[in-house]
Amino acid sequence: MKLASLFFLFSLHVFAGERLPVPPDSPIRLFFIQRSTNINVAVYDANLIAGKLNPQDPVRTYWYKFNEKPPIEELTMIQRTLAYGLYTTAIQGIMNAFEGHFLAYRKRKFIVKQDASGNPIALFLINGKMQILKRVYVKVDETKFLTTVEYIELFGKDPVTGRDVYEKFKP
Repeated sequence: MKLASLFFLFSLHVFAGERLPVPPDSPIRLFFIQRSTNINVAVYDANLIAGKLNPQDPVRTYWYKFNEKPPIEELTMIQRTLAYGLYTTAIQGIMNAFEGHFLAYRKRKFIVKQDASGNPIALFLINGKMQILKRVYVKVDETKFLTTVEYIELFGKDPVTGRDVYEKFKP
């Protein structure tokens, strides 16, 4: 069996199960989005200048593609403006903190800031409380004329207790 065939089988196995691959960790990682459509991941990192969030563009978003070298690829204009892009604005009266929303899903806002230790975090509403968002999984249905989202799973940490938090909802 050829190496490409083995890799394809491995990709299908990983994709078909619950254990999707994750991008390498980074100290500036806010969160990433995994999708049911393939193993590529949309990554959201803090965009820092001199140790502070860039006030013009506090979050850098890109693809991490597991089957490509190099694995990092910038979003296309359409992906950035319609699907995976973010809208952010500085929060008045709070230094180095930004409120925003996903361009594709405006119902839940998030906050990007740095914690007391200077680590960048994204706070997102999970189970009715602002939690540190770590990972998102989106289950997509591509069997219809228009692609639809069946459900979204949010994985994060409670900023006070450090406990894992989880929510699954239909948008």
